[in-house]
Amino acid sequence: MSTFIGNIEGRLDEKGRIFVPAVYRKILAETESKRIVMRRDTDNECLMFYPEHVWNEKVEQLRQSLDEWDPEDQLILMQFMADAEYMEMDGQGRILLQKKNLETISAQQDVLFVGMLNRFALWAPEKFAEKRLSQSELAARLRAKMSKK
Repeated sequence: MSTFIGNIEGRLDEKGRIFVPAVYRKILAETESKRIVMRRDTDNECLMFYPEHVWNEKVEQLRQSLDEWDPEDQLILMQFMADAEYMEMDGQGRILLQKKNLETISAQQDVLFVGMLNRFALWAPEKFAEKRLSQSELAARLRAKMSKK
């Protein structure tokens, strides 16, 4: 299976629509994903997009880790699911983003798609630039993570 990689610039139109990059559309077609799921990220000012089958796997993983009778777990599940929505691409490969979601990530017109293996993120370019690690910091963190294996 192909993975979502790279970073690809995009531009919102006046209605809040954006073309999903062709290379990402191809991957979605390979996985036979009819729909994608969009969710506001819990830690960063970006939107996460999952092929439906990947989303279902993540939700099942979460469901198994929660006690449905625990009020705190119920709240976690409610908030997690409330920040998600199904997205349909139109015939031209565009998705329509609600204004509230664009405001959440501080997106104006220019946006940045960032591949994340089995999902991809949508950022305001300046917000992504603020979060990026320096090359030496990235190298150090990668070494630390990879040496644990």
